[in-house]
Amino acid sequence: MSAIIYPTTNLKATETLTLERGDGVYVYDNNGNKYLEGLAGLWCTSLGYNNRELIETVNEQLSTLCYSHMFGGKTHQVGMDLSDKLSAILPVNNGKIFFGNSGSDANDSHIKMLRYYFNAIGKPEKRKIISRERAYHGVTVASAALTGLAPNHEHFDLPFEALGILRTDAPHYYRGALKGESEVQFVERITHNLEQLILKEGPETIAAFIAEPITGASGVIVPPKGYYEKVQAILNKYDILFWADEVITGFGRTGNDFGSTTMNIQSPDLMTLAKQLSSAYMPISAAVIRGDMYEAMIEPSSQVGVFGHGYTYSGHPTAAAVALKTLEIYERDNIFEKAADVGEYLQRRLAEFRDHPLVGEVRGAGLLAAVEFVANKSTGEAFKGGAIGAYAQQACQKHGLITRSVAGSSLAFCPPLIITLEQVDELIEKFSKGLQDTLDYVVRENLIVQ
Repeated sequence: MSAIIYPTTNLKATETLTLERGDGVYVYDNNGNKYLEGLAGLWCTSLGYNNRELIETVNEQLSTLCYSHMFGGKTHQVGMDLSDKLSAILPVNNGKIFFGNSGSDANDSHIKMLRYYFNAIGKPEKRKIISRERAYHGVTVASAALTGLAPNHEHFDLPFEALGILRTDAPHYYRGALKGESEVQFVERITHNLEQLILKEGPETIAAFIAEPITGASGVIVPPKGYYEKVQAILNKYDILFWADEVITGFGRTGNDFGSTTMNIQSPDLMTLAKQLSSAYMPISAAVIRGDMYEAMIEPSSQVGVFGHGYTYSGHPTAAAVALKTLEIYERDNIFEKAADVGEYLQRRLAEFRDHPLVGEVRGAGLLAAVEFVANKSTGEAFKGGAIGAYAQQACQKHGLITRSVAGSSLAFCPPLIITLEQVDELIEKFSKGLQDTLDYVVRENLIVQ
């Protein structure tokens, strides 16, 4: 074992797969085994591995200006160009961009900027944030508090109350619906719960509502139709900002430019970006706020002498150059449109498993999907713990497919946007073999609930 403390890992099960190289949608381990990368690394390598244009961009930028910070008025052209490009394509009104290194720190930055903004406009009591059960928004102290998953909370003693984090229902009809409840009734009930939470806490104390348009680590939850329309109507009624966490769903992943477009979310007030912003070739994130929010922050920063927030690597020129080139490739090569077509095919192929005895639900949009395994197909009873999901993940890996077990017993799929129809067929074939191995195991261990 090496000296690394591994991230998001069972510390009793480290170093189970050592990768050495990647090319296109494939990666190779230190024993020469080839795997189809069915999760795009960690929902992020949108343009696949070994993209020569991105590699050359890194080399060129390192040779020109390898590093410069953005403190105290210092800047560089590539950073300004990236911010202007993003502002032009994002659905945030006159969006202003704060650069960081990860989705976690971008969400952390948003919490601080929300407080800064509401202090600036004379509403310091407006500081609470509504997040959802089963949400994932990061792992820094503040962003982990926004996250709604138990493994990211246990043993860390996170300051939920001090940060003003409130929790509302996850919009997962399959798991959250009451007996006999239609999707329309489900949406009506959980949005009513949201409004009651707002009234109980006091609308004047709530700054924002944060949501992944379609979730990732919680199992690729796609809310029912009408959900976001009702949510936004409630937020608008009580003057609460809508904060779209597009770290996974941004840049073509769900069949449109952004997950907000796919889910009919209108003009988010804040947006979080990372991962596919640079196809993961360099770490970079963006916390985006409305232009008028930024304008309100200018005078207070002048009074203090500085807007006292920033990272050494905010707007790192090499990361910015790679992100700018990534956006150029998306546009030039019609990546989003091609990914939407292949994504429809992936959803159709995965839907073929709906009648499988282990499969409770197949869900997703574009090139983002999950298959949930159940112990009882008729009732939807879940397997206890996450052992079956973990087994299925390893079974798929044995057959040359990398996926990720999420939300207990669901397998997530999020291949690079450049995947072809033929490679989707390969993914399905490998998944089918892994699923059969999992079924054999479940039957052998007598884990089906009758």
